[in-house]
Amino acid sequence: MGHDNPSASWLGGATVVKKVSVAHAKAQLSSIASEVAFGGPHVIIERRSKPWVALVRVSDLEYLEQAQPTSDRPQGALALAGAWREADNEDVDALVEEIYAERDNDPGRPVELNV
Repeated sequence: MGHDNPSASWLGGATVVKKVSVAHAKAQLSSIASEVAFGGPHVIIERRSKPWVALVRVSDLEYLEQAQPTSDRPQGALALAGAWREADNEDVDALVEEIYAERDNDPGRPVELNV
């Protein structure tokens, strides 16, 4: 495990993740925790089929807490997800109006109905 990231579950930069329900996690917590602690995949515990909490090794948590972002702004998909935080209702309304105006002005594509 001579990686910069101490996690044994990192493969080519992508983390292997196992998903389980809250009920399964509750019934098998000791087993799941042991699996994670000894190099198994990280575990996402889902409540109502939505991610709720995660189990990761302490060494991985320490690594994540020490990791410094390369900039103050989110990168990649996180930047897209966070972009809406800065928009106010007027900006969103203007964007929606612009989209509808473009749709109204677009003649669409030609369609042949000869069957």
